[in-house]
Amino acid sequence: MTGRRSGDIGRAAEDRALAHLQAAGLTLRERNFRLRRGEIDLVMQDGDEIAFVEVRARQPGQFGDGVESITRGKRSRLVAAAAGWLQRQHGEPATRFDVVAVSPDGAIEWIVDAFRADD
Repeated sequence: MTGRRSGDIGRAAEDRALAHLQAAGLTLRERNFRLRRGEIDLVMQDGDEIAFVEVRARQPGQFGDGVESITRGKRSRLVAAAAGWLQRQHGEPATRFDVVAVSPDGAIEWIVDAFRADD
């Protein structure tokens, strides 16, 4: 898969995930927040809680679910990026890390509180 095609697939998966989360009542705070140490696909407000969302575009035949595809290193980068995002905010909101896996057929699996910063 080329980088451009992969990027297009990832962007489409993020669009579908965002629409799904907004339909469920969450509000977008930021998209593709980047720091040198990591990136967060979607930062969503869910009531009084901030959800840092990793979107995974799942391909046919891939083993495991969206959470299983996130390595320990990827989790560390997500946690570091979340800490950077929080440093720029006022207050200390409750937070969680969600994963949204989007299949090629459009099926969406949303895993709330998929992992913890200290996992």
